[in-house]
Amino acid sequence: MTPNNTIFKRPTPIDKEVSWDKTQVIMSKTDSKGIIEYANEVFIDVCGYEDYELMSQPHSLVRHPDMPRVIFKVLWENLKAGRNFYAVVKNLAKSGRYYWVVTDFEISKDANGEITHYFGRRKAVPEEVITKHIEPLYKRLLQIESVSGLEASERYMIGFLEEKNRTYIEYVKECILDYEQSQYFQKKNEQEQEEETESKGFFARFFGR
Repeated sequence: MTPNNTIFKRPTPIDKEVSWDKTQVIMSKTDSKGIIEYANEVFIDVCGYEDYELMSQPHSLVRHPDMPRVIFKVLWENLKAGRNFYAVVKNLAKSGRYYWVVTDFEISKDANGEITHYFGRRKAVPEEVITKHIEPLYKRLLQIESVSGLEASERYMIGFLEEKNRTYIEYVKECILDYEQSQYFQKKNEQEQEEETESKGFFARFFGR
């Protein structure tokens, strides 16, 4: 089999999200250089490329232009050092639509300890986390990159995280946990109000008023 040397024309981004089942997990396997060797059905459905189009392509095929380069710089520095890195990423589907995911990697090494493959798992990120926390940071990083370059963008991100006394991974985790906690208390409050309403309704019927 000859490698897939097809060069895809980058789709023009449109400001619409891909419609997909966000309970599902997007999975892929790449070699040590990020070349795709496997993509599960969820990945294929969400990104819009066929499996034969994805094979032997760099994973950057689905990279969205709204993504600051510094995030991938830090991601690859960690992966190449054998450390997992949880990054929130905006991807670009073949249709031009976008989809946000948070990444999780399993790193495979040979008998000599050399990295051979990355198994990537990606899940949807709550929209509130994106709009409230991630997008504002990424837009600022992208603006800095466009004017002052990658190094300036990285320095800003380091300062931003130092101010919050968090690593990037801790910041992402905290944003998601805060959202989940707020959702929990919101549901709990709604349930309590519903139970109170049901109780009042029962006694109103009981006393005939």
